[in-house]
Amino acid sequence: MVIIAVWQFAVVQFDIPQYLLPAPTDIIEVFFTDYENLINHSIITIFESISGFMLAVLIALLMGILMDFVDIIRKCLYPLMLITQMIPTITIAPLLVIWFGFGILPKTLMVILTCFFPILVSFVDGLENVDKDYLNLFKTMNASKLDTFIHLKFPMSIEKLFSGLKISATYAVMAATVAEWLGGTVGLGVYMVRSKKAYALDKVFASTILIVIFSLIFVGVVQIIRKKVLKNRNV
Repeated sequence: MVIIAVWQFAVVQFDIPQYLLPAPTDIIEVFFTDYENLINHSIITIFESISGFMLAVLIALLMGILMDFVDIIRKCLYPLMLITQMIPTITIAPLLVIWFGFGILPKTLMVILTCFFPILVSFVDGLENVDKDYLNLFKTMNASKLDTFIHLKFPMSIEKLFSGLKISATYAVMAATVAEWLGGTVGLGVYMVRSKKAYALDKVFASTILIVIFSLIFVGVVQIIRKKVLKNRNV
């Protein structure tokens, strides 16, 4: 609150033009004067973020399970996926737009590519770091690989999995927005680019605030689900 008060005072006192730095009151005003545009663009960005995030979770889980059951796949794919993460996402987004157009699909794919790897790494790490004594116990009981996975490995890896989910949740909205920046017709990223070109920095700040809020909500939902799942696991 102190920072906001100083910000407001400085803008008014030194008569800073709005196109250089809008006052907090100007940014708040945008939420009332341009709320219809903000809502319409936000709906698309949220849809892209949620759908991409959910698909990233599904793909990461399936890939993690496959890598746990088939060792050769883990040895071949894991280094390859590690290398792909070294490619800046800002260079991938234009390619997705060229290949798949300006619709929702390339934005969803961008979210998947951004969120997939942290989830996979955390999940695989959890599966590989199960206590050896537990694994030996299951072996002495002649448990199959599937039974060991269902009753031991997966439950023991859930906490690590949620760590990856939390990290990815912070990236989902940002990834969708970056993809919209580089090619799109609707979404908060498009709204920000248009506002920037019009030197309407109050709208840029307003859309940025929404992106932060949506990201916090994503992380909060993951945290709530984590607490419920871990609580039920310990019952």
